[in-house]
Amino acid sequence: MRRASVSRQIVSIVGGKEAAATTTYDSTNPARPGEVVARVGLADAGAFAAACRTAKDAQREWARVPAPVRGRVIASIGRLVEANTERLARLVTEEIGKPYAESLGEVREIVDTCDFFLGEGRRLYGQTVPSEMPDKNLFTFRNPVGVAAVVTAGNFPVAVPAWYLVPALLCGNAVVWKPAEYAAASAHAMFQLFTAAGLPDGVLNVVFADGAETFRGLELALEEGTVHKVGFTGSSAVGRKIGELTGRHLQSACLELGGKNPMVIMPDADLDLAAEGALFSGFGTAGQRCTSLGTVIVHEDVHDAFVERFTRALAAARIGDPTQDVLAGPLLDQKFADRYEEYLTWIQPHHTVVSGTIGKITKDNPRGDFDGDSINGGGLYYHPVVVDGVKPGDRLFMEETFGPIVGVTTFHTLDEAIELANLPGYGLSSSIYTTNPKHAFRFREGISAGMVSVNNSTSGAEAHLPFGGNGKSGNGSRQSGMWVLDQFTRWQAMNWDHSGRLQKAQMDVAEIVPDLDFRLP
Repeated sequence: MRRASVSRQIVSIVGGKEAAATTTYDSTNPARPGEVVARVGLADAGAFAAACRTAKDAQREWARVPAPVRGRVIASIGRLVEANTERLARLVTEEIGKPYAESLGEVREIVDTCDFFLGEGRRLYGQTVPSEMPDKNLFTFRNPVGVAAVVTAGNFPVAVPAWYLVPALLCGNAVVWKPAEYAAASAHAMFQLFTAAGLPDGVLNVVFADGAETFRGLELALEEGTVHKVGFTGSSAVGRKIGELTGRHLQSACLELGGKNPMVIMPDADLDLAAEGALFSGFGTAGQRCTSLGTVIVHEDVHDAFVERFTRALAAARIGDPTQDVLAGPLLDQKFADRYEEYLTWIQPHHTVVSGTIGKITKDNPRGDFDGDSINGGGLYYHPVVVDGVKPGDRLFMEETFGPIVGVTTFHTLDEAIELANLPGYGLSSSIYTTNPKHAFRFREGISAGMVSVNNSTSGAEAHLPFGGNGKSGNGSRQSGMWVLDQFTRWQAMNWDHSGRLQKAQMDVAEIVPDLDFRLP
């Protein structure tokens, strides 16, 4: 396939300077794969480790900047992103095929995150704690961890990185950020906006590298002691490797991994609303969110009525050019398209595809009047698929399927539904549709997910709530909101004895003796 001329040439930036590349990668437009969005110079493991050393040197001075001043830098980042919203959103749509309306929302998430954290520069509170001994005071302080190495996926190329970068920088850390190669142009633009806010050279560094070189570089940096926190968003399989690596160096990674997110439909649910929620969470962003709907677990009494509404809504939804008003555009990149085609082979004879055609949308396999834009060589567009009759133990039930495919199964009791929802072992997001508060709270108590929605989809995070999962979806760490501060700070305790003598804790404790034998006459 002939590729268009390249308009952008980008490389890693370390310490404010462009870094050498060892190979190149073409980031292409998945709606028109022949169009190269950027030619990306990829660094090797040594360059990643060198970036961490640079960050360590820069972090010392950055940590000395008063936290309220760092908060003003975060405020400036928010204003810069806000002023460049449309340009950044268009680039996200061009590079990963996300519908423009969703790209605008993603950029807005950066602004919301900055708006939340700019005030935390004045609220990085410690505590003054009373001592058990006289003439002694106890204090606690939040200190920055040092250098954070942040590795992010490309399905949310600017919003999710902001969840790491903004609080990490606010807390006085330096950052080495490795974005996904296939979303490098969006990441580079975001990096430019962040540094335009006045960050000193070396405080934020961006390194473009493939997964293998990044892992080796991270291993080198951990051995050298130049990385003190790792943040990773990506697959559960890679997350395990990151967790093992950091564990060997007595560190805990902040892991945000995949999901097999359940949606339970109770017999008292508003089925039209449930179908709308399933449509958006199952097929928005072409099913390529970590919070995308995995399996609808619908009560047997309303199964047929729900499936009819769900498939009708899906049939009416537009798939196509992401610059237009569509539910979904193409898949992110060819590697995800290849993987999605493997997921389609998991459909078994006991399953029923209730959504119609499957596979890539082409001139010979169109979706209505849309042929995948065959005039421009055809994009990575795929038919959305609903598979009824999935059972516990099926791969479609147990494993994450990153793409536009949703399974449907049934249940008899709420306890059974909760058991089914927890069975795959993920624990990111979940949803229940019901008009009975007892059902909602019983579901919340029983579900293993870190996030629960009631009468809403499995997708949709707000900047001031904790985001993250359990089980295969993460190690219990949380991004966003005040909770993420614990990922990028270390608590320090201080005791100050001004008694003029040595007082020993638990030994020289003032004691008042009660008369425990006293009884009322």
